[in-house]
Amino acid sequence: MSEVPTRHRARRRIGLLGGSFNPAHDGHRHISLLALKALGLDEVWWLVSPQNPLKPVHGMAPLDRRLAGARTVARHPRIRVSDVERRLNTRFTVDTLTQLCRRHPDIAFVWIMGADNLSQIPRWKGWTRIFATVPVAVFDRGDIAFRALAGKAASRYRHARVTDPRQLAASRPPAWCFLFTAVHPASSTEIRQRR
Repeated sequence: MSEVPTRHRARRRIGLLGGSFNPAHDGHRHISLLALKALGLDEVWWLVSPQNPLKPVHGMAPLDRRLAGARTVARHPRIRVSDVERRLNTRFTVDTLTQLCRRHPDIAFVWIMGADNLSQIPRWKGWTRIFATVPVAVFDRGDIAFRALAGKAASRYRHARVTDPRQLAASRPPAWCFLFTAVHPASSTEIRQRR
């Protein structure tokens, strides 16, 4: 069988789940498995941040320990754990996404986040450029969902909301969707407090 020329191949669809993963837990895995299925993704990459600019340094486990913990939790051939922000020397999501898109024009990236982050994304550096760079998939986080959908980001991009999640990766930014799904109860903050 002859190989299909590159220009005729469908672009790989990769979901990007960023965070501190301090520690990684089954909630991260749960949302990744939902994203693989609901968005029709080929893989989900966990971008373990060296240091989230919006979170305190105090209480943050060393990056290598968080990476090792994430690999233990991921346990799936289509979930990859990455230290790409350390290798790219980026601190902010917008810069990481810009560089990834530049380095991998053959990949259709989708940013994955919880509804809690949709509420606070206007505090992120270059947040409107994030929406202009890649499609965004927002997953339900329980009680916060309706507040997030009434927030600044959802209001600003209401015209760009996609109703069919399987079309999101192929959509031209700005494009986003909200997925009302089963909510996993795990929380990194609660895990740290119990410890």
